[in-house]
Amino acid sequence: MSQTTASQVRAEDPVASIERALRRAAAEVLNLEAGSIDPHVRPAQNPQFGDFQANLAMPLAKQAGLKPRDLAQQLVDAAADDLAAVVEPPEVAGPGFINLRLKPDVLAAAVESIDNNRLGIEPDPQASPIAIDLCGVNVAKQMHVGHLRSTIIGDGLARVFERRGRTVLRQNHLGDWGLPIAMVLHQLRAAGVDLDRLELTDLDRAYRDAQLAGKADSKGLEAADRLHAGPHRVAELEAQNASAAEAMEAARMTLVKLQQGDPELVADWQKLIDCTMRAVEEMLELLNVHMTAEHNRGESFYRDRLADVVDAFVREGISEEDEGALVVRFDDRDRPLLIRKSDGGFLYATTDLAAVRYRTQELGASRVIYVVDARQRDHFRDVFDAARRIGWDVTPDGTPVELVHVPFGAVLGTDKRPLKTRSGENVTLMSLLNEAVERGTSEVKRRAADPEAPTHDMTADELDAIGRAVGIGAVKYADMSNDLVRDYVFDMDRMIAFEGNTGPYIQYAHARINSIFQRGGIDPAALADGPLMMTEPAEKQLALALLRYGATIEQVASTLEPHRLCSYLYELANTYSAFYQQCPVLKAEREDVRMSRLRLCDLTRRVIADGLDLLGIDAPPRM
Repeated sequence: MSQTTASQVRAEDPVASIERALRRAAAEVLNLEAGSIDPHVRPAQNPQFGDFQANLAMPLAKQAGLKPRDLAQQLVDAAADDLAAVVEPPEVAGPGFINLRLKPDVLAAAVESIDNNRLGIEPDPQASPIAIDLCGVNVAKQMHVGHLRSTIIGDGLARVFERRGRTVLRQNHLGDWGLPIAMVLHQLRAAGVDLDRLELTDLDRAYRDAQLAGKADSKGLEAADRLHAGPHRVAELEAQNASAAEAMEAARMTLVKLQQGDPELVADWQKLIDCTMRAVEEMLELLNVHMTAEHNRGESFYRDRLADVVDAFVREGISEEDEGALVVRFDDRDRPLLIRKSDGGFLYATTDLAAVRYRTQELGASRVIYVVDARQRDHFRDVFDAARRIGWDVTPDGTPVELVHVPFGAVLGTDKRPLKTRSGENVTLMSLLNEAVERGTSEVKRRAADPEAPTHDMTADELDAIGRAVGIGAVKYADMSNDLVRDYVFDMDRMIAFEGNTGPYIQYAHARINSIFQRGGIDPAALADGPLMMTEPAEKQLALALLRYGATIEQVASTLEPHRLCSYLYELANTYSAFYQQCPVLKAEREDVRMSRLRLCDLTRRVIADGLDLLGIDAPPRM
């Protein structure tokens, strides 16, 4: 049996070392696969019996035909060499519990190993880029609450990958091409709008007017004829349909000219994009999202690649004709994937296939992640399977590609229905964020009015900055702390609270730790060579919580579930609170104990700040 070394212990959580040792022992004793064994290592409820308790003997004893206590002793004997580097000699107690007490220097050595800029986060062994499809706004339309989720979830995942050393290619798949954009462009030009002074409200109005102008009612006309509704009603419907047909034909002609590169139309089209992106960039800056114009890869980017995508499927014999259209069929489902219409037009699926090919074959991404709402699950399943059939799931250098859809649920109002305005329209993202900032700022200023508050002497501008961080942080944390695929209720009162599992609570925990150093006049950088001693149970629990940070980040990168990081930060903040209540810091009984606890405080502060940053949330030093 390979023995756990001291250097290995220093590089990881001691609990991980214990679990590995017990897995190996159980695999040896019971002839099982080590990976299938849960060691059931839990913190001991009573510290007098040890720091941890392993309960794996009970569930395994029956299948082994042994008494749990006898099996527990065999496991202890088999794991003795591996456990010797980590714990004092284990004790078997009760019906088969294994009590474990960490060696005094092991925990300190493990914490020492993460007290640096990496904070225990190991680099990703993979070197190839990761492409993340996020945001995905439509030109000429305001961002609504649905765009919030795609944007902040995608940015959070990108930050996690970058923290682990991966190159991340953010891809903003703009809806900037096709008939809807041509309709808006025609509407604006026909109305004589000055496109050099274009505002997003102008675009929004033109989009609605264009949709209305192109809306025919052929079924209504059929019903009016059938029911003999009268000549006036029939004439109205005929006029409406003729006007709609005329508007659609004008829009189609605009699109044809745009596709042919008409210089004036292309210049005006670019003004629509610029206007939209100015508003988007303002939103992204407020949200603290790392994305700029260089990340835009809209539908227009792929327009000259679509014919070749279809030709590739034809050349490989993967597509087939169906009533003039081209489709890709799958053995395990009835629906085919339509990649070219019978009139020769392309579809969203064609563009998405072009994007897959670009991201894997040209950019060389070995993981392509689409952060798009759950309603698109079937669409991406079909697109991904088609891409695999044609071989775009392997990069040119032979690296397998993982194509992943990260689905997310809807944002609901407190009535448990999709979040809407009172008039029934989608809530604009800017109005929602403005409310969050106002609520956050109001709460921060209310607290600052207390003469004892650490923010009492701050200027209005400084309090506004904190309020903005609190409001935006509250929204982002509430969104990402939920299981992504589930719908969640947007409740501003709950989000903005400084208590409970909220963004402001985590931010406040960080600020409280900062206040220790401010009150004591201590420079955290001066603590680097101080001792680390963990003898009190609360000290040990805080140290063990800190050691789980690296594994948590690895789990988020693997599972693509940001709520795991939120849960970790909440648990860490609670664990620190218990430590602070039970272990005096500035008034510790001895100087070496004081220095050790200050180092634990500083490390906790840095881990919280780092974790919040990975979520795109600011950590104000004072609150």
